[in-house]
Amino acid sequence: MKRREFISVIGGAAAWPLAAHAQQPSVPVIGFLSSLSAAALNGPVAAFRQGLASTGYEEGKNVAIEFRWADGHYDRLPALAAELVQQRPAVMVAVGGDPPTFAAKAAAASIPLVFMVGQDPVKLGLVTSLSRPGGNATGINLLVTETESKRIELLQQLAPRASNFAALINPKNADAEVQASAVKTAANAIGQRIEIINAGSDPDLENAFGQFAQRNIDGFLVLADPFFVDRRQRIIAEAAQRRIPGVYFLREFAVSGGLASYGTSLADAYLQAGIYAGKILSGAKPAELPVVQAAKFQLVINLKTAKALNLVVPDRLQALADEVIE
Repeated sequence: MKRREFISVIGGAAAWPLAAHAQQPSVPVIGFLSSLSAAALNGPVAAFRQGLASTGYEEGKNVAIEFRWADGHYDRLPALAAELVQQRPAVMVAVGGDPPTFAAKAAAASIPLVFMVGQDPVKLGLVTSLSRPGGNATGINLLVTETESKRIELLQQLAPRASNFAALINPKNADAEVQASAVKTAANAIGQRIEIINAGSDPDLENAFGQFAQRNIDGFLVLADPFFVDRRQRIIAEAAQRRIPGVYFLREFAVSGGLASYGTSLADAYLQAGIYAGKILSGAKPAELPVVQAAKFQLVINLKTAKALNLVVPDRLQALADEVIE
């Protein structure tokens, strides 16, 4: 055998494993975009993976997940969404309020999208109807604004001597005006005075609690926003120091020491998002997957915090609670 022929044979043999490897199908990628931090979503992301697994997909085996976290900074979302698109995902998942959904759609309207929003996705223009979304997106409506009236009533019952309420809201949230309107309407319906106090940054948050003292606020609500989720320990610590009862929109706040919470089960919502992502990977069309309306709401009361605030939690409320922390 001539030297040139020998080199050719060896070169071809050396290339065989590489060629075989290149022909192996790569696993599909899920682009996961969140306006929160990774630490804030440890539990919900576990539920998301569980939902995926129920459809036959397991991260690291037959699917990959690319995570991008905005850490409560909405202005980072467009760039993060663009980064995910570069990964050629088979499906995008957008969680943590409405902004991640719009950022994902703007970055790539052609990629199937599973969203998680706080209000009617038909009104938001994301789908044509709840039962038949009709486009390239579907997901979960957490019904956040619809539960504001329940949270105000809960605060009234827990702190009956309080008269000046405040609602802490992030003005940078695209839903801020809708949230403010909803909470004012709910307060007016039960004859409760309420003030809107804005906080969209860490200095704003410090200033907000200063305003609580100046305005004699003796009870407050935290309206749904990822910025507040990432800073729940700080908010709860400020409330405890100033001895102001607060009601929150997620169980995690009450578990961390907040007085009480009422809202959607995040675990259920993320489980559903995982199921839908898996179904789309298996060939289902978003247009044919109905938008899921949140059906499970959790009332959590922290009796330890109530005692520290010298509040007596009515027996009927304790009986209604899904969880009582002592």
